[in-house]
Amino acid sequence: MASHRSPRRTSPPAQSWTARVTVLSAAAAGAAAALTPAPAGADPGADKPSAKSVNARIDGLYEQAEVATEKYNGVAERAGKLREQVSDAQDAVARGQSKVNRLRDTLGGLAGAQYRSGGIDPALTLMLTSDPEGYLDKAATLDRIGSRQMLKLRQLQTAQRNLQQQRTEAAGKVEQLDGLQDALSRQKKSVRKKLSAAKRLLGRLTAQERAERERASRGGRGADGGSKVGSGGAKASSGRAAAAAAAARSAVGRPYAWGAAGPGAFDCSGLTQWAYAQAGTSIPRTSQAQRSAGRQVPLGEARPGDLIVYRDDASHVAMYMGNGQVVHAPHPGAPVRYDPVGMMPISSVTRP
Repeated sequence: MASHRSPRRTSPPAQSWTARVTVLSAAAAGAAAALTPAPAGADPGADKPSAKSVNARIDGLYEQAEVATEKYNGVAERAGKLREQVSDAQDAVARGQSKVNRLRDTLGGLAGAQYRSGGIDPALTLMLTSDPEGYLDKAATLDRIGSRQMLKLRQLQTAQRNLQQQRTEAAGKVEQLDGLQDALSRQKKSVRKKLSAAKRLLGRLTAQERAERERASRGGRGADGGSKVGSGGAKASSGRAAAAAAAARSAVGRPYAWGAAGPGAFDCSGLTQWAYAQAGTSIPRTSQAQRSAGRQVPLGEARPGDLIVYRDDASHVAMYMGNGQVVHAPHPGAPVRYDPVGMMPISSVTRP
């Protein structure tokens, strides 16, 4: 009888199976290599920027924050003056209202007296009176009261017009002040945002990198900033300049705080303004305005008390101390200190 067995399946050759395993193993190894972190000695890659690029970004943020701070200081100065004007205007309105009230009271009294005397026809009153001469005297008095009433009425009308004008001016100043307050709020947010970003970047630097950054920031571009500082700069140009320089030296070590003008903390222009105030001299609040707060002199003729203004936008200011050194309030985290005059590009030298 013929056999009816089912045909047996033929297994794949051993060599083909081994090749497949080898291919799969190689693919898995490649995937694992891609997921494995690079060894410590390998190229750090683009995930971590260099200390140099981080420092450049920090410097840029500090510069932007300083620009915003000086704008804030300028707005704050205008707002302070406007607050005084608003107060004066409101006092004027109060005085004007008091004057109007007094004139109204006077007119009310005069009108009442006139009404009471005019209740009877003057001719009939004269016929019935037992004292005609006395009545005639009273009538003359009433005529004078009428003239006084007209004068007071004109005074009241003038006082009312003045009061309305004062109210309009006061309302306009209050509106301006509200606008400045909004601008101050925006500038404050801008400064804080930039300083927070700089602080986060500083946190990415190692302790050694931060120390190197501090040394570099204090080294500047050489003691003369690329220009020759006069050898005769050890003596102040005036008594007030000497007093201002002494005040600035006394502030060394006090903290930086943006928007602060002493005596406990300072920003750059706050320090120089405060120092000159101690010398009895008033200079503007912002570094931009301080650049024009006196006579500009060449760096080679700089003397103690002169204002060294930095960058083309005049966003930083320091006070020259002689011997190629300035005192200034640098930035958050750095107290008032001495630094080389050429720590950053110099815009001008001003002698208040």
